[in-house]
Amino acid sequence: MAGGIANTAAPIISSLSKLQSLNGVFAIYKKQGPTSATVLNALKEALLKEAGVQNPNPRKRKKQSLKIGHGGTLDSAASGVLVIGIGNGTKMLTAMLAGSKKYVAVGELGKATDTLDATGSVTSEKDFEHITRLDIEDKLKTFVGEIMQVPPLYSALKQDGQRMSVLLKKGQKVDAKPARSVTVYNLTLQEFKPPLFTLDIECGGGFYVRSLVDDLGKALSSCAHVKELIRTKQGQFTLEQHALREERWTLEHILQSLQPCSELEKAPDGPEPPETDC
Repeated sequence: MAGGIANTAAPIISSLSKLQSLNGVFAIYKKQGPTSATVLNALKEALLKEAGVQNPNPRKRKKQSLKIGHGGTLDSAASGVLVIGIGNGTKMLTAMLAGSKKYVAVGELGKATDTLDATGSVTSEKDFEHITRLDIEDKLKTFVGEIMQVPPLYSALKQDGQRMSVLLKKGQKVDAKPARSVTVYNLTLQEFKPPLFTLDIECGGGFYVRSLVDDLGKALSSCAHVKELIRTKQGQFTLEQHALREERWTLEHILQSLQPCSELEKAPDGPEPPETDC
């Protein structure tokens, strides 16, 4: 009997050891709804269960059996590419996220919200019938290049050590952060069916799509908010080629898509990635 128990335990130990030996970066698909932290915990739990760990607690920080983290937070209302670091790969997220990011954003004219997206409460409504496709394309030109942008109040940026979005939900007052320099590489209007419009955006770190859409609405003598947001590229990872869907959150699929640390170490160090850029 003892031999039988040993034989059963061996594959479990082997699977867990293989999982814990991974060092690198890969990408997963984050669906609309959960926070990036919730998605990360779900991924961790799935991997630990596959490795045979009984009742894994993905939120337990002390003596973690698996070191894993994400870079470049996506808002809960957004979906798309979320880059994951595992093992020593968590230290390499900054280098991996140094490239540009791409988004597809659907905006809605005529309504502004407190969160600058569809999850918030409507704060104002304005006419938009005067706006044409040419008007939008003309105004978009002013948002390309290095621009100054004020981050949203509802964000992961911190005030007094706490996220501003958390403070606001508690009913506390927060102060707007000062405008900061961000970079927009490409910005095009893909579709315009009033009141909705669709933008393709390529930008650098620290850029907020919600702020862009809010500012664009004001520039058009109206108002607007983000109705839908998808991140299609983050660094070298694209939605079509690299982002693992939930049914592929397995050791086998991660091994196939993992960028090992040996390759990542060739990239230059950079600043810490922003906590959110949606």
